[in-house]
Amino acid sequence: MNASVSHYLHQLKLCAGSQTSSTAKKLHAQIIKAALHLCPPLPNTLLGVYGKCGLVGDALHLFDEMPHRDHVSWASLLTAHNQASLPHRTLSMFRFMYESDSLLPDHFVFASVVKACSSLGAIRQGKQVHARFMLSQFCEDDVVKSSLVDMYAKCGLPDNARAVFDSISKRSVVSWTALISGYARSGRKLDALEMFEKLPVKSLFSWTALISGLVQSGNGVDALYLFIEMRREGVDIVDPLVLSSTVGACANLAVLELGKQVHGLVIGLGYGSCLFISNTLVDMYAKCSDILAAKYIFGGMQQKDVVSWTSIIVGVAQHGRAEEALTLYDGMVGAGIKPNEVTFVGLIYACSHVGFVSKGRAIFRSMIEDYGIRPCLQHYTCFLDLLSRSGHLSEAWNVINSMPFEPDEPTWAALLSACKQHGDTQMGIRVADHLLSLNPEDPSSYILLSNVYAGAGMWENVAKVRKLMTAREVKKNPGYSSIDIGKESQVFYAGETSHPLKDEIFDLLKELDAEMRKRGYVPDSSFVLHDMEQQEKEKLLFWHSERLALAYGLLKAVPGTPIRIVKNLRVCGDCHTVLKFISSIVKRDIIVRDATRYHHFSKGECSCNDFW
Repeated sequence: MNASVSHYLHQLKLCAGSQTSSTAKKLHAQIIKAALHLCPPLPNTLLGVYGKCGLVGDALHLFDEMPHRDHVSWASLLTAHNQASLPHRTLSMFRFMYESDSLLPDHFVFASVVKACSSLGAIRQGKQVHARFMLSQFCEDDVVKSSLVDMYAKCGLPDNARAVFDSISKRSVVSWTALISGYARSGRKLDALEMFEKLPVKSLFSWTALISGLVQSGNGVDALYLFIEMRREGVDIVDPLVLSSTVGACANLAVLELGKQVHGLVIGLGYGSCLFISNTLVDMYAKCSDILAAKYIFGGMQQKDVVSWTSIIVGVAQHGRAEEALTLYDGMVGAGIKPNEVTFVGLIYACSHVGFVSKGRAIFRSMIEDYGIRPCLQHYTCFLDLLSRSGHLSEAWNVINSMPFEPDEPTWAALLSACKQHGDTQMGIRVADHLLSLNPEDPSSYILLSNVYAGAGMWENVAKVRKLMTAREVKKNPGYSSIDIGKESQVFYAGETSHPLKDEIFDLLKELDAEMRKRGYVPDSSFVLHDMEQQEKEKLLFWHSERLALAYGLLKAVPGTPIRIVKNLRVCGDCHTVLKFISSIVKRDIIVRDATRYHHFSKGECSCNDFW
């Protein structure tokens, strides 16, 4: 090999390692000046360097000027586009490989194309590439097979991933990790744990794949136990991704004390300034009802991206601070950060929960006209919620019938809920007909329909809906509330009478009930959807899960500290009244995160101003 060529190859290798784009261009100019630009393997090496330096435009220009392109040229160009987060271009260029240069893909090209399919979630194209791979001479290549395992796992097809995995002769850590992640993310917890136990060598990345996958599939409790086990094993956390997933699990479960401990670990390991960790912490504190801590983390961030701003906007919006959310939005735009789809969901949600109808309309229009964001179903659902909550039922009806796609079950349910709230039984029944035609799956949809009939005293119709639920085997989700008081968490179900402290809980609730009645409390039995005597209805209200959790918190938590409760369903109106009374009686702040928002009860008032 020419000495000059060897020299430039060495320099390009160093440039690729340091990823210095200016140096890459200088070397390219020197190579052209020395008339070496056609000497193999310099052009392909330059392609690779441009790709690693993120200069995908320069790579494409060089590729187009190459008189002779081989498999390495194509693999380098496709890889460059993958590295530049342009997988759609990888797929679009791949189909010209044979047309332009009469080349069939080799194992390197197959691996690049499969990775692009994985990034896009393009399972149909991925299966086509898989078929071509199996018919090629490279069909036994383990690297491509590992890429296929990863693709099927990320596309939610763990059984396909397992079939490819079983065909690999020498399984890499990548293939093991991809399969474990695929099982975990698909909710196949036992399969994921079984594969993890079989893994020859467990690294931080395999632990991260398992923990992150379980968090994504809603198995946060298992994920937290595994994280604790990983710490006991002494695994060195050299990458912060597992910390982000663990903080996310704390957020979803609203376990504030554990979240604080993980936050301390983040700081201790030196990841406190990591952008995506800080974003996750903002989200965690907001979801754990400590909005002041969320704002403190956000305020201290040296760097903020669209996720940072959106996390705090959504956080304050869920806590009923609409004006603060809108002020933050102004700050975001002023900082030159372009809002995304999730930002607008949070803003419209904020307007919805305080009745800012005109402002919500303006934001909805701005999303389309100023930012070119096409509203998705979630935007329309939030917008309809805004209109219907505020009593603009006719406008909501017009919007729902002019949407560019079919309204789904939650959309109709939101309008039905508003009809009930505003006493429009006639429209409520009309909406219910549409909802039932969708064969709803959510039990709350049937409960809403029962509620509309029950509110009108139409008990025969309530019985019909109940029979329909039985025929369709629809079961109402049991109401439960959890409370986290430091080292222990407790879950209470509505009507539960088996708790070890049931007598103490009953006595305290009875005492509080007597004091509330002295202060003017009258139970609102309209929230009990059964045809029974008033006294029996009041008993059912008495045993709602949030009241049990509150009593337990008052008995066990440190005196004077806020009581934090998470409920799986929406707080009923009667419990909302009760919690206001109790916050005044016991002089404690009570924070409840229900299925739709946060309620801060303090001194007899709620942060939602009784509008939720």
